[in-house]
Amino acid sequence: MKNLSDVEIIDSVNRGNQSDFALLIERYKDRAFSMLKRMLKNEMDAEEVLQDCFLKAYNSLNSFRQDSKFSTWFYRIVYNTALTKLASKKRKTEMEMSSIDEHFDLGQYDNEIYSQSENASMYLLKMVNKLPVKNGLVLILFYIDNLSLNEIAQVLNLSLVNVKVMLHRSRNSLRKLLEEHNYQEELL
Repeated sequence: MKNLSDVEIIDSVNRGNQSDFALLIERYKDRAFSMLKRMLKNEMDAEEVLQDCFLKAYNSLNSFRQDSKFSTWFYRIVYNTALTKLASKKRKTEMEMSSIDEHFDLGQYDNEIYSQSENASMYLLKMVNKLPVKNGLVLILFYIDNLSLNEIAQVLNLSLVNVKVMLHRSRNSLRKLLEEHNYQEELL
């Protein structure tokens, strides 16, 4: 049953086989949880929001129009729910998109992060987590989750042009961050 496509599973759930929704949960829980941890910076909040996301997806499954892939639709739910959680904590998303220079206090923690990282990719992910939420999220969705630019635009509710610009700026911000920490030669 694991070889079924998302659409086949959704059709089965809509026909009354509610337990088949567990297949979708199994398929998307790890990536969605990872995305939420990066956005919320708190594992307990990420777990709580993930449960809410799957509940919202299940309750709205009959309204899924299949205009896009289920993963894109579900990541959109995850993203919006995370933003709601952030707003409820009175965090402003505008602050997250402001200048990188205003948000970094990297000094003493960089050596610790590097020494605790087992390899370059782990270090790179930790450095991505230092970027503002949307910048890091765009990099993760594009390079790790392999979403297309169009899918990222749908998830973030941005135009394709804005996603391209954000991806470009995020790459440059990460490059600058790595250069500041003399890690450029090894990763770039």
